[in-house]
Amino acid sequence: MLLQAVDRVEDISPEDFKANYYNPMKPVVIRNLSKQWPAYQKWNWDYFKAIVGEVKVGVYNNIKSDAYTPINTADDYMKFGDYIDMVRRGPAEWRIFLFNIFDHAPGIIKDFQWPDHLMKGFVKRYPMLFVGGQGSVTHMHFDIDLSHILHTQFAGRKRVLLFPFEEQHKLYRKPWEVLSFVNFEKYFDKDQNKLEEDRFPALKLAKGYEIILEHGDTLFMPAGYWHHMEYLDSGFAMSLRALQTSFSGKLKGVWNLMGMRNIDTLMKKTAPEWWYNRKKEQTFKAADKELEIVAQ
Repeated sequence: MLLQAVDRVEDISPEDFKANYYNPMKPVVIRNLSKQWPAYQKWNWDYFKAIVGEVKVGVYNNIKSDAYTPINTADDYMKFGDYIDMVRRGPAEWRIFLFNIFDHAPGIIKDFQWPDHLMKGFVKRYPMLFVGGQGSVTHMHFDIDLSHILHTQFAGRKRVLLFPFEEQHKLYRKPWEVLSFVNFEKYFDKDQNKLEEDRFPALKLAKGYEIILEHGDTLFMPAGYWHHMEYLDSGFAMSLRALQTSFSGKLKGVWNLMGMRNIDTLMKKTAPEWWYNRKKEQTFKAADKELEIVAQ
């Protein structure tokens, strides 16, 4: 993999953001965007436990999905307060994602401001909380609705690996899914990484970015960006989603949600092994083409 650092800025004007990052579809970390929000100081484990500790939430382990597993299916359920107690005690490879905490505690919507000055199209019904214990992993994927994301880290550190959507075949994307065949877990650790680069040779061509997010950092992830996240500490973050301005971008997101995902789920139920093997064959053919282009 050919990785470079993500740009970091303290602050940024709307004009510079659009010219240098939004329009060219390039990620950036804005360090001060959240520091004026009440949430920057207010949001912590005790606060969330007090207001939504009794809410039952789906939790997810580090095991990658297989031929039989629809995406976004929880591995277990527990009270949010019990989950917080667990991750605070130490390493816990369990995470929560797409948790709309604002449905259960609508008053905390006042704890941050929507950054409408940077971009339009925010889906304001669905700010989402992402929580993980130390050692938990969000496996390589792109967001199915193809929204732009502003992802703000509020506690703990998180290592993030990013690739433009166009790198999909070098990342061994599963057809009809938003996931990669490759397990990027601990990719940065020579002793524990699971990349299997001999099995996935096109990976060496993939061009992307790497960043460690800390408290208050806001990462702009352009629509369709592949991302893999590892919780270096137990922590949580909030994602604000903004629809693409183009009609074609919105249409592709709708197709992924309503068409692609439903077809994949149906095939996993009716012919899982055949469907898995067919997708695997197509994936490796696409990756081999990438290798052939370089060899020419």
